[in-house]
Amino acid sequence: MTVPGVRGREAGGWRLGVGVRRKEIAAFTREMAALLGASIPIPQALESLGEEEENVVMREVVRGTAESVRKGSSLSAALEEHPRLFSKLYVSMVRVGEEAGALPKVMSDLAALLEHEDEVRGEVVAAVSYPLFVLGFGVFTVTILLTVVLPRLFGMLQEMLPVLPMPTLVLLRVSGAVHGYWPWLLLGLGGGVAGLRWYARTPRGAVMVDRAKLALPLMGRVFQAAALGRFARTLGTLVGSGVSLLPALKIVESTIGNLVLASLVARVAEETRGGDSLAAPLRELSVFPRTAIQMISVGEETGRLDEMLLKVADMEERQMRARTRVLISLLGPALILVVGAVVGFMVIALLLPIFKMSRAIH
Repeated sequence: MTVPGVRGREAGGWRLGVGVRRKEIAAFTREMAALLGASIPIPQALESLGEEEENVVMREVVRGTAESVRKGSSLSAALEEHPRLFSKLYVSMVRVGEEAGALPKVMSDLAALLEHEDEVRGEVVAAVSYPLFVLGFGVFTVTILLTVVLPRLFGMLQEMLPVLPMPTLVLLRVSGAVHGYWPWLLLGLGGGVAGLRWYARTPRGAVMVDRAKLALPLMGRVFQAAALGRFARTLGTLVGSGVSLLPALKIVESTIGNLVLASLVARVAEETRGGDSLAAPLRELSVFPRTAIQMISVGEETGRLDEMLLKVADMEERQMRARTRVLISLLGPALILVVGAVVGFMVIALLLPIFKMSRAIH
């Protein structure tokens, strides 16, 4: 049963469907793991969660899943009917838990994975909130000055002075263009953003966007560390849940969140198919740090690959968080300086004619 009207981004986004968020999926998974761990049958557990669910869309999904399970469908097959809410990774892990008879443990591991990803995203969003606020406030202030305040002042200045200073003339031209053509400017900006978003959703455009992210001077390392951390944590969780390495790599390929790195994971999967270890093809790609490769190699030799992958994920995520904090600490003052410089130029452009008039009077 597919709930009508469920739309949204794939499971990697903040909003998984209309009114359904990642944290709600994580909470459902955690509660499901607890109920199954208490030996409650799957249909009864789903019905209980459905009755307590406050989100209308999520409630219908849970009730539909319970109905499908009662009719003889497996839990993984029932969840697979809602691909926008339950990703390929989610369904695959549930299927492995069913086949291994360890569904409570797998659901608990999956809940931990979702909660950790949600925590990391929350930290990043909290970190960028202040710079975004500064940028938005600066744009709003400059726009109001250019479209409302300055046109009236310039009219008065032009009446008093036949020749205006060069900074004032520049600001006058900019203000006139923004004030006179703001509907077309907004239309052009909106069309440009819409065109870029459309192109970014095409196969070629998506690859170019992901390649550009990795090539950014400072942020590229952050995007790479975030993707590698997701790769290691997802793969470690899958391997620890009993998924074989090759199928796990195929799942990670579609959930890593970067098409350029996903193509590299596909190469690793092909070389692993031939019997090579995981560390050897990763070493050839020169994407993971040498320390991470050594940890993965030790994990393969000792039979603790899942533990080592999770440790690698922790290491990459720590680096990503540290780099993000440094960049954000620099971005805030930089934006303040830029906004201050723009407003300062506008103030100087307004004061120059006043000074010129005062000198003429004296």
